[in-house]
Amino acid sequence: MTASDSPLSLLVYCGSKHGRSSSHDAAAAELAQSMLDRKIRLVFGGGGVGLMGKLATAILDGGGHVTGIIPTFLHTEEVALPNCTELIEVPSMHDRKLRMLEHAGAILALPGGFGTMDELFEAITWRQLGLHDKPIGILNVDGYYDALLRQLDVMFDQGYLTRETRSIIRDDVAVQPLLDWLEREASDAAPDPLLPRWT
Repeated sequence: MTASDSPLSLLVYCGSKHGRSSSHDAAAAELAQSMLDRKIRLVFGGGGVGLMGKLATAILDGGGHVTGIIPTFLHTEEVALPNCTELIEVPSMHDRKLRMLEHAGAILALPGGFGTMDELFEAITWRQLGLHDKPIGILNVDGYYDALLRQLDVMFDQGYLTRETRSIIRDDVAVQPLLDWLEREASDAAPDPLLPRWT
């Protein structure tokens, strides 16, 4: 890590529902075990439902550290995961996204829906603007992100992304090399909205 030798806190974006493919649950379970083995801490949206609930619960069950950050309107018995190591309540979705970035050194996306895409692309945009310098990875489980990655290439080919901005995201089909890269490139620097920089 760039700022210290403390354990990495990894922000994971993923679905609040379970997908139809059992491979997605299997990937979440593998990621949880790998994070436990590496003593990586989880930062996530604070919910006990869907893929994110499966990931967080597996890490907690294995004795790992989990920080959940959840907006007040979602902090209900049906949604929140109350036994997080640390559960932080915030007033809005925007505050949630900022606080998650503040607590993490790197970012990883698993399969998910609109919320996952929103969080992922806001983090990518903020990285493009120079508001943070945290590495961003996509775990491409069974080709889930193939179409999205092709669209990024279209955006590059059509001149809407530079080679540098296209390279902000690293994708892999395997957990271990992606975690190796995220640990190596992680940053403890807080997002800084006062110093925008186009790339």
